[in-house]
Amino acid sequence: MPWKLDETVETSAGTVAAGRLGNGAALVLAHGWPWSSFSWHRLIPDLAKRYHVHWYDMPGYGRSEKGAEHRTSLDVQGQVFTEMLGYWDLKEPIVVAHDMGGATTLRAHLLHDCDFDKFVLVNVVAMRPWGSEFFDHVRHYVDAFLGLPPHIHQAIVRAYIQGAIVNNIDGDDFEKLIEPWLSEEGQESFYRQFAQADEKYTADVEPMFRDIRCPVKIIWGADDPWIPLERGKALHALIPRASFEALHGVGHVPQLEAPHLVLQQLNSFLS
Repeated sequence: MPWKLDETVETSAGTVAAGRLGNGAALVLAHGWPWSSFSWHRLIPDLAKRYHVHWYDMPGYGRSEKGAEHRTSLDVQGQVFTEMLGYWDLKEPIVVAHDMGGATTLRAHLLHDCDFDKFVLVNVVAMRPWGSEFFDHVRHYVDAFLGLPPHIHQAIVRAYIQGAIVNNIDGDDFEKLIEPWLSEEGQESFYRQFAQADEKYTADVEPMFRDIRCPVKIIWGADDPWIPLERGKALHALIPRASFEALHGVGHVPQLEAPHLVLQQLNSFLS
């Protein structure tokens, strides 16, 4: 499998697992919640034919460090993304972001002065309000969820992730999405992400969307059960120079549900 995590990077939020592949212009993939860089694995082989593709698991996610001593809220993730660009010595990469990777990379660009060549936002968390009723419930009762027996926790993770997807995805892909959250450390980190979620971290950058300094493409799974298409259109209205494409019949994770459609949109925009 071209996707791999064979680099370890020390960041301000702990040790991060990372990988890269290919040659050409630098392209960075930013995942969101509750995903990991594995969510991009079906795009990486094609992208690596034309770009030097970089990816990593955010602190608290995937195979990166999940210790409770490090905060992993969106302000921290924006700082760590900035640190990763520095580690890779990338001055102006193409950036493709999904879900909370959107808020992460927007903060890096607008608050930490990271310059991008082009910027692709895929079903991103970027504007208030965000979070479901379940999200809010867990955030208020985190301690109760931390004590759940492993089999009940696994059922919650499965149902939560399945709730984002409207098309069948490969069974092995689904298992690899939930795997990082099933260890004792993973369970604790899973619920800590709910506890640390705060809309103030998107409020910081919402007034600055007109200041984005590069071409932007917004791609949206039109049947997203988590972030409706109307939210994508509202984001587009705040970035008037952006282009927008709705992928009909696709849910919250287009890169796994319809990778061929996402690649078409990326190839068109990036070329």
